[in-house]
Amino acid sequence: MSPLRLPGPPHRVKDPHQLIAESGADLEGHGLKRTMGLFQLVCFGVGAVVGTGIFVGLSDSVAEAGPAVVLSFVLAAVTCIFTAFSFAELGSAVPVSGSSYSFAYATLGERVAFLVGWCLLLEYGVSVSAVAVGWSQYVNELLNSIFGWQLPAAVSSGPGDGGVINLPAVIVVMMAATLLVRGIRESAGATAAMAILKITILIMFCVIAFTAFEHGNLTPFAAHGAGGVTAGASLAFFSYIGFDAITTAGEEVKNPRRNIPLAIMICIGLVTLLYCAVALAAIGALGPDAVSDKPAALSLIVNQVTDSTVGGGIIAFGAVVAIASVVLAVMYGQTRILMSMSRDGLIPRVFERISPRTSTPVANTWIVAAVFAVPAAFSSLDVVVNLTTIGTLATMVAVNIAVIVLRRRNPEVKGSFRVPLYPFSPLLGVGFCVYLMYGTGWATWVQFAVFLAVGAVVYACYGRSRSRLAGPTAG
Repeated sequence: MSPLRLPGPPHRVKDPHQLIAESGADLEGHGLKRTMGLFQLVCFGVGAVVGTGIFVGLSDSVAEAGPAVVLSFVLAAVTCIFTAFSFAELGSAVPVSGSSYSFAYATLGERVAFLVGWCLLLEYGVSVSAVAVGWSQYVNELLNSIFGWQLPAAVSSGPGDGGVINLPAVIVVMMAATLLVRGIRESAGATAAMAILKITILIMFCVIAFTAFEHGNLTPFAAHGAGGVTAGASLAFFSYIGFDAITTAGEEVKNPRRNIPLAIMICIGLVTLLYCAVALAAIGALGPDAVSDKPAALSLIVNQVTDSTVGGGIIAFGAVVAIASVVLAVMYGQTRILMSMSRDGLIPRVFERISPRTSTPVANTWIVAAVFAVPAAFSSLDVVVNLTTIGTLATMVAVNIAVIVLRRRNPEVKGSFRVPLYPFSPLLGVGFCVYLMYGTGWATWVQFAVFLAVGAVVYACYGRSRSRLAGPTAG
């Protein structure tokens, strides 16, 4: 089936029917095996989301919003919910591995799709580095709780944080890669176990913290006003990054047209309730000053409430497991997106090769691990959070627009889920995403503009001429 043409200048758009046929979305997926059920998929989503954002990033959000950080989490969640509707419809209608990239290719064209894939390098790739840095912080907290000592700063922090190299961050990236190349069944099982454990740990934290809850710690509730809530929401949004990784599993999920939208909605609802409860418990226990700008804040709170290091050690252990599962799930999503881009000829073919023994993209996985171990070893967490957030929000804008375009161009392509209150929901999704993008600050916008410019050059110099849709009349 030939690619559709839009009016105006030549514009490559990949027919969604072609995407589905190439991936085997209704059969077996392009050499990948369908082994994930709904429960595993929800756990995979929770595994991709709950980690550094709540265990480490909570302190930064509280510094901006104070007790009103609960509203910041709600605002970030509302932004995710509107976009989740769009992901759910597209994920059930076009259940392939490429997530936002593939959805953009089927609606907005190759140029936009490449830039969306480029932005996903921020969401999935750079966030792996950020998450790994957060993992290192809790490893030290755990070692301190158990043995009373920590790794020297020289080998547990990057240069921006007073160290030389962050070895724990590199180790967790390599551990995740090792598990991923073994096979999706093993990876999904490990992710499910870790997701259950970290939910249990966060519930335990809430139970302990609420025993010391004082209403006075919540006043003044919004000391920094609406601007503080918005700035807090832009930071809190990092805590939700990864829910769209569910759609990257489109070719390895049983009954994807039903399970993908269900898993997205369950994941967003569960995570939002958990985040609001943790934020309320943390601030209510000791006040915003005890949470603001504190690394490993949850462990410190439990230590003070219980007057012991045992509870904090358990929280630190939960954080180590939780953040490791995020690295695992997010690296999985990154490799599947690169695999889809490689199939289309936009990046080298090595990324699409599937091992016949493990049914996984082995070379792809090790390349991703090697590349993103570098910023994990040398970056500071706060350097990449805002840039990752704005890149993710930009891809979500594209997904919301993609729903509208798909319905108009290919009304016959339908899944088991339809966006409610169409077209208002996707338009509101665009509006909320742009609002949070504004809250990241002008410096982040400048960095993002440079990042997009580099992506445009890469597409022009490599992807445009090597695209498998290239032809004598193609863009």
